[in-house]
Parts: sequence; C-alpha cells; structure tokens
Amino acid sequence: MIIPSVDLRNGNAVQLVGGRDMKIDAGDPRPIAQQFAIAGEIAVIDLDAALSTGTNEATIRDLLKIADCRVGGGIRTVERAIQWLDAGACRVILGTAAQPEILRELPRDRVIAALDAEHDDVVVEGWTKKTGVTIVDRMRALREHVGGFLVTFVEREGRMGGIDMDRAALLKQEAGDCMLTVAGGVRSADEIAALDALGVDAQVGMAIYSGAMDLGDAILAPARTDRADGLYATIVVDEGGIALGMCWSNAQSIREAVRTRTGVYWSRSRGGLWRKGETSGALQDLLRIDLDCDRDALRFTVRQSDPGFCHNNTRTCWGEDRGVSRLSRTLTARLHDAPPGSYTRRLIEDPELLRAKLAEEAQELADARTPEESAHEAADLIYFALTRAIAGGASLADIERVLDGRTRKVTRRPGHAKPGFTNRTEESTDG
Repeated sequence: MIIPSVDLRNGNAVQLVGGRDMKIDAGDPRPIAQQFAIAGEIAVIDLDAALSTGTNEATIRDLLKIADCRVGGGIRTVERAIQWLDAGACRVILGTAAQPEILRELPRDRVIAALDAEHDDVVVEGWTKKTGVTIVDRMRALREHVGGFLVTFVEREGRMGGIDMDRAALLKQEAGDCMLTVAGGVRSADEIAALDALGVDAQVGMAIYSGAMDLGDAILAPARTDRADGLYATIVVDEGGIALGMCWSNAQSIREAVRTRTGVYWSRSRGGLWRKGETSGALQDLLRIDLDCDRDALRFTVRQSDPGFCHNNTRTCWGEDRGVSRLSRTLTARLHDAPPGSYTRRLIEDPELLRAKLAEEAQELADARTPEESAHEAADLIYFALTRAIAGGASLADIERVLDGRTRKVTRRPGHAKPGFTNRTEESTDG
C-alpha cells in the first residue's frame, strides 16, 4: 500500500532531494493531508525537529485532526513519543532514539524504527551523521521491540530513481513479524504493486508532489480483479462503517473519485462514470478508500447526504438504518424543522429542561438493576445525550472520532468522580 508523506519545514509541506536540497515547497500541508487521507495512513515528518532547528508541532496537531498520521522527526525521548501517541498519532517514528531502553517503555505495535541509510550505512541526526552500522544489523537488534520499520534509501530520496526490489525482499525477510515500509526512489504505481506483493508498504512523496504519480492509481495499484471488464467490487459505507450499498469501480473512476474527493463509480449499464448524487442531490464526500485483505474488493468510506444512498430514497440499499445511527440523523433533521409542540423542539428550546433530563436519566441508569432496566435507561440517556450534543453542533461521527481517539492514548487518567458527584472519599493513590 501507499503511505503518502508530508514532510514539514517552517510549517510548509516540502520535498527535498537527498534530504538536503529543496525541490518543492507545496505550501499549506492541511489541504494536502485532506487529499492524502483518502489513501489511509499518512506519514508526517517534522524535518525541523529532526535537525533540532525548530518545531512544527502546532501544524502536526492540526494534521492529526485531518488524517490518521504516523508522526516522526525529532522524537528522542519516551515522554515525547507518548505525547504524540496521546495526541492521536496512530504510530510514532523514532530514529536516533530507537534504542531498546527507550522502546521497551512504549507500546510495541505503535512504534516504527526509522532506519535511514546512505548506501546501507545507517545515518542519524537528520541524515547528517553516519553510524557505520548496516540496515540489517539494526533490524536484528530492534525487531523484538518495534512493530515496524521505515527504511529510507537516502541516496535515492527525492530522485525517483526506482526501488531495488531484491533489496526490499531481503529487508522484508529480516523484518520478521514487523511491518516494513520503504521510502526513497519510488516512482510508479507498478512499483507500489510489486512492493505490496512482497508485503511491503511504500512511503511516497516526490512522485506524487511532482505529478509523476497519480494518487488514485497509487491507491488502486495493489488491487487485482479476475473480471474481463476490469471492474472492482466496491462496498460503500458511511462514517460509522454501516454498509450503504455496492458499486463498481475501475482505474478511471478511482482517479476521478480521488481527484474530486467525491463518490464516483463506474456504471455498467451506461459504460461510463457515475457521479453519485449528481441528479438526485444525494451527494457523497469521499473520506477514504481501503482494499480488502485479498486485494480484490474496495471499500469507500463516505459522508452521505440525505435522503440516502439508495435510488428508493432510503439510507441504504437494504432499507433504512437503525439504532443510534438512525436516531442521530432524526435528531439532526429535527434540530432544524422539529414540528411545533414536539418533545425534541421543547428540549432544544429549553436548555434547563434538557439539563435536568440528562441528570435524571443518568441517575436512573446508575440505579438500574436488571438487563431490561439497564437497556431501557441507557436508551433514554443516549437520546438526551445525543440531543444535547447535536444541539451543541456535534455529530455522531464527531463523537465516534473522540472515542476512537481515546483508544490511542497511552497515558490514562485515574477516572475519579468530580467533587459533588459521590459521597465516597477516593483513596489516595500516592502510596
């Protein structure tokens, strides 16, 4: 798979040749990250922090709100690594600090060791200092402590000279159960496909920024189909992962979907592009494209507008959705056009009533004793909680993003009740 790279210098996205010479200054990285996020995880590298000449922390924190980010550059302590993991980084990339005594203090599956090498000699401190150690030697020393390796071929970086596939295959073997990502020299979608066949991801910057590689082609590169028409089965899901329907895609439709960040598919009946919602108004914002484990089916994650995906004006091709998702959409609609006298309108117009009902239902759920009571009171509380959240401008997707973000935190709060919410005195945890 492709891992698009956002290298930061002075707040801008840049591309360097050999890690030294400026080739492209792409400006504000935020819209770039929005585009790259369609491919899945992106790599965000703070070049200033790596060289100890500054920091792009504020910019990176913005990018973490946009995409699933691997964050690297200047992370030299356990504390700094944990700060980024707590901030929402899906993984951290450590270079000079990738030492067993530091790595043992971090969650293995969320740490990538950066092995930057010039002609197989590992270099550190922003690629300015040679170590005299080979990539394979470092892999063998670190592979039990990390979940992955990022190997950058510095002599090829930014030059689009191609990847040595035999070398990549050898490094994959040495990586053991660790995932392997390679960077430096990747120049075509065919190379991404060949690397994926080896079980290796490709971190790509220059080829995309320069226009030599289309992002849509790069995303689709590992996919395969046995259909004579070259189409790929495409499952369309919403932000919560609920299946909306099935479509078909090909290279042309994928390129257009990625370019416009909208739901674009291939119509078998018309033999051309089908832009979802173009006539019905049920538009889609494309958020992400994923390939399945066998690389023969795609998943489009979209933000679907009303009335829904199906031509029958239902949310899904299997009818309406249900549960919390349906409640959320109903409440969102009623926020703007709740009929006079409805309970939802009353709650929205009377914040004190809503506050009282939240406290009441939370207490009743806390006092529930049977499974039936617990389900009933939880449903009541969810209704009032969602009403309050939506009235405050938050969507169900926003709430789910917060929940997902919390699973990435390494530092845990003690979770004590605030004063006034318990009659018990919390025991000291200071020992």
